Amino acid sequence: MKKTVLMLSLAASMVSMSPIAHADLNSFLTGVNNQALSDIKNFNNKLSNQFGIPVPDVDAIVRSVPNPADAFMVLQLSQMAHVEPAVVLQKYQHSKGKGWGVLAQELGIKPGSREFHALKRGDLSFSGERSRGAVEHGGNMMGPGGGGPGHGRGRGQGRN
Repeated sequence: MKKTVLMLSLAASMVSMSPIAHADLNSFLTGVNNQALSDIKNFNNKLSNQFGIPVPDVDAIVRSVPNPADAFMVLQLSQMAHVEPAVVLQKYQHSKGKGWGVLAQELGIKPGSREFHALKRGDLSFSGERSRGAVEHGGNMMGPGGGGPGHGRGRGQGRN
């Protein structure tokens, strides 16, 4: 009997926590949309700076999604999954309506990962400042596998 009550209360608490996490992401995205609607040009400039994407590319992404916050999420998932925004945009168009968590998983972001938990909590930042994980797409910064400096200890230098 005690086990049944414990299991039921645990299940109820898990179910009640799920909408809260979803609400946090929705609240964050609502705030992002409000910023965009007040000044779309500034919004696009902030996205460009934060994610290292040229403004014309940001403009194209913003025009291709229903809400400006969706453009933010395309760029955020691009950064988290270490893929080009075009890859995320293509999967977004194909998986429309399934949710950001499903899209993140399709991009290879593991459900137990730090990135996935941040996404579900809405623990994201839209500051317009270059984020630590930003990789300049089509530009000069090299990321993982991009031919630039890796994460090694410097061994093997000069051995081509």
